[in-house]
Amino acid sequence: MANKDFYNILGVSKEASKDEIKKAFHKLAHKYHPDKNKGDDSKFKEVNEAYQTLSDDGKRAEYDRFGSEGPQGFGGQGGFQGGFNQGGFEGFDFSGFQNGQGFDMGDLGDIFGEFFGGGRGGNQPRRGRDISTEITIPFADSIFGTVRKILITKTSTCDTCNGSGAKQGSKSVSCSQCNGKGQVRETRRSILGPVTTTRVCDVCAGAGTVPQEMCATCKGAGVHRKEEEIEIRVPAGIEPGEMIRLTGMGEAVRKGASGDLYVKINVQSHPTFRRDRINLLMDMEVKLSEAILGAERVVETLDGSVTIKIPEGIASGTQLRVKERGVPAGKSRRGDLMIKVTVKIPTKLSRKAKEAVELLQDEGL
Repeated sequence: MANKDFYNILGVSKEASKDEIKKAFHKLAHKYHPDKNKGDDSKFKEVNEAYQTLSDDGKRAEYDRFGSEGPQGFGGQGGFQGGFNQGGFEGFDFSGFQNGQGFDMGDLGDIFGEFFGGGRGGNQPRRGRDISTEITIPFADSIFGTVRKILITKTSTCDTCNGSGAKQGSKSVSCSQCNGKGQVRETRRSILGPVTTTRVCDVCAGAGTVPQEMCATCKGAGVHRKEEEIEIRVPAGIEPGEMIRLTGMGEAVRKGASGDLYVKINVQSHPTFRRDRINLLMDMEVKLSEAILGAERVVETLDGSVTIKIPEGIASGTQLRVKERGVPAGKSRRGDLMIKVTVKIPTKLSRKAKEAVELLQDEGL
């Protein structure tokens, strides 16, 4: 298998910063999440693999030097063209073994996972699916942070039996599927000869026992679909489109870890303010007389009113800075409010005003 171009997968340049890589990942993770692609997680896994590599300085440096195969390839040895990679052979032609040879190719990831720790080994911990949703918050909440509660329907741990699948007070008996071992051994033929693999028992989920009487709520599954209230803590200064990851708040599975919940944050536009990183921007129109003589204005910011001074002779397009009225950037730092001044030129003048302007003209102004 050829080297994977992780930069191309995320759609960033090789000089991309960590922040650019993170933003690209969040956008693609939301786009290719299995919940939006009829359960197909191949693209999601590819994007995640690229992000896990490029977001880590050490892994990124190794990738830039050796490519996705890393420095441990076995290229050119014994007829193998790509060495071992996560439980499979790269570049080796298995076509002669696929038909008429009596071998069950199955999933090579399972076979080589037994020897090299790759592939989808049957002893890996069970884990529920990741899920995603999105919320829309007001502009001010994106600046100062907020707490939102949403209702979401998902597979959750059964409250009646606390995930055991058993009726309250019911005894546990040995699982007949695995004879109480919690694991099932399977032997099959492969290109390497008979290979025995071990997987977690599907019936008892590795516990080795099953309830004598099943829970009436979840029918013994330990999990069931229900509506659940989720609390989302939105941090101050979050950017529109950013994703919040809630660990363990995704789909639940019996005798295993729950998946994660990804929440995309949409932000409503504001009639007055715009955002430029940690600064806030706004426009302010001043009269011609205020621009010439100077003035004071009361400005309503997102967290209270402030009085600003318009200096004499200010030009249209000048920016005034109000310190620390922008976006919080840490515990003790905050951006500024930048006010762009536009001088309003009157289109009609009274006789008195026109005479005053003519006086200015006579003064060469």
